[in-house]
Amino acid sequence: MKNLMFAVVILSVITSCKNENEAKEDENTVAVTYPETKTVDTVDTYFGEQVKDPYRWLEDDRSKETSDWVIAQNKVTGSYLDQIPYRQELKDRLTEIWNYEKVGAPFTEGDYTYFYKNDGLQNQSVIYRNKNNDTNEEVFLDPNTFSQDGTISLGGLSFSKDGKLAAYAISEGGSDWRKIIILNAETKEQIEDTLVDIKFSGISWKDNDGFYYSSYDKPKGSELSAKTDQHKLYYHKLGTSQKQDQLIYGGTPAEKHRYVSGTVTEDGKYLFIYPKTSTSGTKLLMQDLSKPNSKMVTILDNTDTDTSVIENVGSTLYLITNKNAPNQKIVTVDASNPSPENWKDLIPETENVLSVSTGGGYIFARYMVDAVSKVLQYDYNGKLVREIELPGVGSAGGFGGKKEDKILYYSFSNYTTPSTIYTFNPENGISEVYKKPAIDFNPDNFESKQVFYTSKDGTKIPMIISYKKGLELNGKNPTILYSYGGFNISMTPGFNIANAVWMEQGGVYAVPNIRGGGEYGKKWHDAGTKLQKQNVFDDFIAAAEYLINNNYTSSDYLAIRGGSNGGLLVGATMTQRPDLMKVAIPAVGVLDMLRYHTFTSGAGWAYDYGTSEDNKEMFEYLKGYSPIHNVKEGVKYPATLVTTGDHDDRVVPAHSFKFAAELQSKQSGDNPTLIRIETDAGHGAGTPVSKTIEEYADIFGFTLYNMGYKVLPNKTTGKIKG
Repeated sequence: MKNLMFAVVILSVITSCKNENEAKEDENTVAVTYPETKTVDTVDTYFGEQVKDPYRWLEDDRSKETSDWVIAQNKVTGSYLDQIPYRQELKDRLTEIWNYEKVGAPFTEGDYTYFYKNDGLQNQSVIYRNKNNDTNEEVFLDPNTFSQDGTISLGGLSFSKDGKLAAYAISEGGSDWRKIIILNAETKEQIEDTLVDIKFSGISWKDNDGFYYSSYDKPKGSELSAKTDQHKLYYHKLGTSQKQDQLIYGGTPAEKHRYVSGTVTEDGKYLFIYPKTSTSGTKLLMQDLSKPNSKMVTILDNTDTDTSVIENVGSTLYLITNKNAPNQKIVTVDASNPSPENWKDLIPETENVLSVSTGGGYIFARYMVDAVSKVLQYDYNGKLVREIELPGVGSAGGFGGKKEDKILYYSFSNYTTPSTIYTFNPENGISEVYKKPAIDFNPDNFESKQVFYTSKDGTKIPMIISYKKGLELNGKNPTILYSYGGFNISMTPGFNIANAVWMEQGGVYAVPNIRGGGEYGKKWHDAGTKLQKQNVFDDFIAAAEYLINNNYTSSDYLAIRGGSNGGLLVGATMTQRPDLMKVAIPAVGVLDMLRYHTFTSGAGWAYDYGTSEDNKEMFEYLKGYSPIHNVKEGVKYPATLVTTGDHDDRVVPAHSFKFAAELQSKQSGDNPTLIRIETDAGHGAGTPVSKTIEEYADIFGFTLYNMGYKVLPNKTTGKIKG
């Protein structure tokens, strides 16, 4: 890995005699000398079949060899990106448009009203407060002071019932491991030792006495990659040391679950515990905190469905469930006998997927209608009060608060409308603008269109396509196709600052609502899991073909992008159809489908993926699409920029390391296959604004450069080659 060489040959500008602004279709020739990546003779045997793993050594995130490899790869990638003539211009525009005040919806805790605010380019948002009915603001908590470079971020904030105490979690370097710090909310002073080694946890207070939190035993070996699979719920009593914390659930073999969370009701009467073996499906247990030493009551003893308690009025419990209701419904039951046979429908299941919030003494049923929001307000007897008139077609979130709140807040946005916060009066249904962002972007110049296209098996898939008005359907528009396709996560319309810059450049941004997501309920999710996972990739491929067949773009101008499970989506699509796109951007992807479950909490993803240890059929299916195992010699893969963080302990960076090594060793042709490894960064949450801007400048620059642009698209009427 010494004496790395980087050579770039740029063809001169060739002017068409037909149009002086449009270049001929000669390819840029870019030669990259990659770092040497050694191979090892590691072989695993699955059901009698031997599978080589030549880059297994890259899984050791603590070795000097891996560290040296990361440095060498970043050097090559940095040199390549440095040649892009407009990368700084993109960074400058991203910085300019990002620099506007962003304010969150206020919330009341005790005698204060709190809100999050970012002046524009602050790496982390600051929590401000004012005394109720007082306009003088003060800083309550500034995460920018946690570290000089912004890599220590706020991971959660929770107040005691009377608002006099607060506990907040911090993440260091983007890790999922957290520390919890406890404050006197009035004085803002830390009142006891910091709690450590906490992961995948909420903070739920029991009056002012203490709070519940969750964690794993500290793993042996690397805390960033070692497997963690027995989650435990603890109670921390104020004034005692962490080693004295009471283990509530998860300490026995019978109670072993990969995820366990606990929440206390607003009135402090009940504790509900949610043990899960995977990311879908949960058991449900209850404890009456008003009765000393009360026993735990099991409401659901299996993980076949998802059920959670949203509210209680005295002993009446309100639950949202997909038990016998794939699109979810709301039921009630008395806490004295809460088993499912006693549940009564309050808001029945409909053809649209339901999510719910409560506030001001009402229930807000938020439905997705072809991925677009519709919100209905109900009273606690299940009587419809009104359909809430939203500002437009898009995504509405919020409508949550305490029972006594007189005014609630919600946000509204879509792909071309920056998020605006509205007040909502639950008594008369009137909405008013609370905070509209003063951003240097005019939504009137852009538009979104929802289309429905047909996937390989005949399934109709919705997709929203966004672009600058006046777009010419000539097949030459730079286009990013983005999706996720898993874990019941829905791709609903939302504004993204970086995508605004992409559309300013004449770019098209398209998001299909593919299977595996939650847009059409549990059946839609399940249709993209385990032995049906190929449906997800087929849906994404069909979306690309729709864009090409309808002249939004062509393969020479198409980029595909996705993160985490979406990184798998990109990796599988580019290895199955490398001819379909010019650029691929797999971010923090799950790319080794035979070993993903052996790292950190990866085994918890088995509901969606299955594992290579389940049976021979599952092993062969996973091997058939696993991106790392399907990179072939002699194939011309698209220009690829793999992105990851060296502190990602959700999807460990070894996935990306091994995929990049495979691509670099087998790529045919001149398309670069690079990896960009952010240091002191994790899976994405809490990433400093400065790093986010730099990453988007690199991604957009890499994408446009490999589509052949020598200057930014909005500066030319045609494609000018370098």
